[in-house]
Amino acid sequence: QVQLVESGGGLVQAGGSLKLSCAASGITFRNGAMGWYRQAPGKQRESVATITSVGRTNYADSVKGRFTISRDDAKNMVYLQMNSLKSEDTAVYYCKLVTGVRDYWGQGTQVTVSS
Repeated sequence: QVQLVESGGGLVQAGGSLKLSCAASGITFRNGAMGWYRQAPGKQRESVATITSVGRTNYADSVKGRFTISRDDAKNMVYLQMNSLKSEDTAVYYCKLVTGVRDYWGQGTQVTVSS
């Protein structure tokens, strides 16, 4: 059974930092692309950052220069370092694994940025 479990969310003041982690079990994801997505109340889920199996990254314009996605295939982990957080970054953050067969989602972790 494939599971993705996010951690590292919480409450932080504007300008602060958080590092999200996503642990995958039941699958080896070194050949898959990984991504972080977020969904704020009343809004659609949006892509925040993605990383391919060869380490190519892509970021939403709203987080460029502030967020960094990385992966550790040996540990089946993907991370999202979030710096200079803003109130508009408040959302539930989800990690996603894209394989050639199907996509997998974690259950999400809440990030709340107070202004």
